Amino acid sequence: MRSAVFAISLLSPATGMAQAYRPEVMSLNHGEETVYEVCFKWGVLMPRAGEARLSFDATGDSAGSSYYRMSFATTRFFDVIYKMRDTLICRYAPDFTLLSAVKYADEGDYFLTDELTFSCLGNRTAIHSRRYTPTVTKIDTTLISPSGHVFDMFGLVFYLRTLDWNNFRTGDRVTPKVAIGRDLVNIACTYRGHAVVERERRKYRTHHFTVEIYDEAFEQTKSATEIWIGDDENHLPIKIRSKLKIGAAEVHYKLSTGLKAPLTCRVE
Repeated sequence: MRSAVFAISLLSPATGMAQAYRPEVMSLNHGEETVYEVCFKWGVLMPRAGEARLSFDATGDSAGSSYYRMSFATTRFFDVIYKMRDTLICRYAPDFTLLSAVKYADEGDYFLTDELTFSCLGNRTAIHSRRYTPTVTKIDTTLISPSGHVFDMFGLVFYLRTLDWNNFRTGDRVTPKVAIGRDLVNIACTYRGHAVVERERRKYRTHHFTVEIYDEAFEQTKSATEIWIGDDENHLPIKIRSKLKIGAAEVHYKLSTGLKAPLTCRVE
C-alpha cells in the first residue's frame, strides 16, 4: 500500500552544486484539483484500492506562499486489509522554491508525522528531518546535500510537472535527490518519448518516463516506476505504475477542475 502512495506522490538536470529549484515551466494553477483512482493489479484482477486528491492553491499567509496537497484514502473493502488516510503537503515560496513538506499518516490505530524543512547554506542544501508519533520522536536530524536539487517524495511530482520537455530527447536522464527520514535517496528519471494511454475508452497523449530508485528501503534498483504525463500545458500525471513484490499498483487520472489550460492531451 505504501508503494501506491509513493506512486502518486510521485524531472532540470542535476546541477554541479546544491540550489533551490525554480520551475522552468509553471504548469500548475491556483485552484487546481485533480482526482485519481488507485488500483492494485494481480494477474487479470485489478480491484479499486482507494482515491487520491491533489490540489494546488495559495496558503493565504502574508508571505504569499503556495501549497501542493495530496490526500489519500483506501476504500471500505481495503480498509479491512490495511486502512490508510494519509495527507501530504508541500509549501512553496512566491518564486515556487520548496520550503517545507509534511506527511500525516493515519493508518487505523497508528499515527505518524514526517516533517522536512529545506534551506540553502552556501553551495549546499540543508534539510531538517523530523519523524514522530503522538508519544515519541523517532527522527530529529539534519541532512546535507552538496550537489543537485533535493525534494521530498511528493515534491518530486511538482518538479516533474514544471520541467520544459522541449529540451528532452528519448533516453535523456535527470537525477534529483529525495529526502526520506535519515536518508538522501538518489533517483534517476529517464525520458522514454511519447505514448498514448487508454483507459475506459478514453485516450491521452502523454510523455513517458521511467523512474529508478537507488535505495535499499525500496528493494528495487532497476526501473520500479513508470509515469505518463499529459502532453499539454497542464502537465498532469495521467497514469503511474509502480511494481510490487506481487503485482503492481496503478494510479489513473479520473477528473479535474480549475486547470490552467484546457486538457487537450485527451484524444476524443
